[in-house]
Amino acid sequence: MSSMSLWKRISSHADCEQRMAAYYNKKGLYDLRLCLAPWIEDRIMSEQITPNSTNQLERVAIKFIEDLQQKLLSTRASDQVLKYRLVELCALIQRTPALELYTHLRSGLQKELQLAAEKSVAVAAAGQSMPLNTYNMNNAVSAAAAVVGMNGGYVDTSDLLGVAGSSPVAAGMSTGIMHNMGENATAGPMATPKVELYEVHHQIMHSLNEFSRCTDSLKVLVQSYRYMINAPNSPEAETLFKRLIEEKSSLVARLRRSFLYYDSLQDMVIAELKNWRRQQALAGNGAHFSENMLDDIQRCFELLESFVIHLLSAVKETIFVRLMNDDPDLNCLLEQVQVAQKNLVCSAFIVDKQPPQVMKTNTRFAASVRWLLGSQLGIQMNPPTVECIIMSELQAQRFVTRGTHMDVTHSSLAGQSSGEIQNCSSTMEYQENNHVFSASFRNMQLKKIKRAEKKGTESVMDEKFALFFYATTTVNDYQIRVWTLSLPVVVIVHGNQEPQSWATITWDNAFADIVRDPFVVTDRVTWRQLSVALNTKFGSCTQRALTSENLEFLFEKLHRDNIVGERNNEHISWNQFCKEPLPDRTFTFWEWFFAIMKLTKDHLLSMWKAGRITGFINKAKAHDDLLRAVTGIGTFLLRFSDSELGGVTIAYVNECGSVTMLSPWTARDFQILNLADRIRDLEMLRCLHPTDINVQPLDRDLAFGDFYTQRTEPTPRVDGYVPSTIRVQVRTTGDTGSISGTPHHPMQSPPQDSMSMGNLQNSTIMHL
Repeated sequence: MSSMSLWKRISSHADCEQRMAAYYNKKGLYDLRLCLAPWIEDRIMSEQITPNSTNQLERVAIKFIEDLQQKLLSTRASDQVLKYRLVELCALIQRTPALELYTHLRSGLQKELQLAAEKSVAVAAAGQSMPLNTYNMNNAVSAAAAVVGMNGGYVDTSDLLGVAGSSPVAAGMSTGIMHNMGENATAGPMATPKVELYEVHHQIMHSLNEFSRCTDSLKVLVQSYRYMINAPNSPEAETLFKRLIEEKSSLVARLRRSFLYYDSLQDMVIAELKNWRRQQALAGNGAHFSENMLDDIQRCFELLESFVIHLLSAVKETIFVRLMNDDPDLNCLLEQVQVAQKNLVCSAFIVDKQPPQVMKTNTRFAASVRWLLGSQLGIQMNPPTVECIIMSELQAQRFVTRGTHMDVTHSSLAGQSSGEIQNCSSTMEYQENNHVFSASFRNMQLKKIKRAEKKGTESVMDEKFALFFYATTTVNDYQIRVWTLSLPVVVIVHGNQEPQSWATITWDNAFADIVRDPFVVTDRVTWRQLSVALNTKFGSCTQRALTSENLEFLFEKLHRDNIVGERNNEHISWNQFCKEPLPDRTFTFWEWFFAIMKLTKDHLLSMWKAGRITGFINKAKAHDDLLRAVTGIGTFLLRFSDSELGGVTIAYVNECGSVTMLSPWTARDFQILNLADRIRDLEMLRCLHPTDINVQPLDRDLAFGDFYTQRTEPTPRVDGYVPSTIRVQVRTTGDTGSISGTPHHPMQSPPQDSMSMGNLQNSTIMHL
């Protein structure tokens, strides 16, 4: 075949491509032409057909369609949508008469050759490696026209030599989804439609119904075979024997095509389940997650199990029809179907409710596993017990590398556990109302953990484990052994290990591949990827997403270099993320980010959600923004501290027109007095600087009034004690020693030169 296919030459001219796209879309074959361009050209152009032999042309068309189906089903698409489209094309081929489809494609090639000649890009100009017999092509078209005319006229003969009109490519064509198919693709990006699971479900249903025709043929074959066996001396025996050989050969070919089709559908459903598991991991970082989608996936699994059971039975019955020597191809097909069924059954065993990914020893936790086709195999009649152990990363790698479900037994798992879990077994239960077959672990507790030796700067917070669930049951006198791993977990013994542990889990959840060796994950990602992960984590925790300005500030804090221009493709390493201290600080970026997230969730949530806290802004920008504020003296904003973990500070324009920064408040301070009440006590704060360019400045009490705590005047106590009230004060500079933010009182603190606030320099006002 030449280095450039005929379709490549056609697609290099937009007008030619439009005309041919319109032609192929009359039969819905445009995507097929894109997907298998070189194969179709080589296959059709090399055909040797006797002119005017309509019977031979029909046989060639049938053989072409059989080969085309096998080619499509054996094509490995690069993504889920492409794979689904291949299955759709197979269904289209099954619905379209062989001769109709073949002649349409063949006529299309003739049109392309004519267009290529018109554009002076004839095949010969590009080299002689693509055989082309123009005589055969022209006569095949003529023969096809004659056959079509006799069989009811489903091809317009005026189209056989003419060229379709100049309607645009988009007219009537499905969205181009073959753009990732290598050299077969047309130039330019094309939109990719989403594959809906219900469409996959419908396709399996349709395929299962179509397969019933195959089983009907099998029944006839078996009946004829039994008749021949019971009447070996019949005068029709030899004729019947020859007919049986042909029928069996045809049936085996249909079974093989059915299996290839089934295998493609199974791959699609298992890929959809893997995507569901990926979404489950992202949900560990707070991403939206639809657990109900698992019910739709289960329905597909159940249909596939019915399909493969029928397919397996049909192959076994066909083997029973022994006409000559054993058919090695049929035995090979039987093995392939059995392997596919095993993969389906084992893939359907999953963790549907994950354990906590940061797991503290001696703390109770829950998890559950689900088998997506338990009712199909009748396992619910004698439900198995699911066991659970905890595995280290190395143990999980060794186990997965073996790639088998055959060795999952108590004896084979001896020594594989890295800890001791209480309440680690549960019997599966089947719920008739929703067909859920699952085992719940409601009261597990990790009592002990065995850790691996640490290398270099590794810590216990970097070490990943996983819960390993396994079960064994018997179906039709053979054992089924299944297992599955949870998402990675980090085991801690102290609360102060939590921040770094969440760094490990957050990174893994965000950037791990769907299929991987446990628990390998990249140590370097782009800022575009990391910004999504940080936004997801912070937004789910605080119920308000980060703004583009917030993310820009975080990038500058992480990258540290002054990057001008496009930043999305700049890389951030694992060490930058959570290992290397920030410049002039004793803590890492993640420790700083996590502390702010925790502070916001625990003490600032309502004000953050209401957009009253600017938060992620550096000191210099806060200074400049306040000086440019049209509201002048008393304008203030709230920003997260750069110097103190989990701190929030107030910057405001003072009476001299310069900017004052208050030292940060932390969670300890807010346990005494909340942020809104502290702002109320500081009379120098008058107007909240807008946290977004689309927001207007707000009067202080209007901005924070909803968050003030209602204060009542203390009533005298009968026991003689005098009640007191805690309020915040800030010392202003000047000679008068007046204190801003508090009423003048004879018991106020002596004048100080330094600024004070919070529990560092609070002044307690006592009402006597």
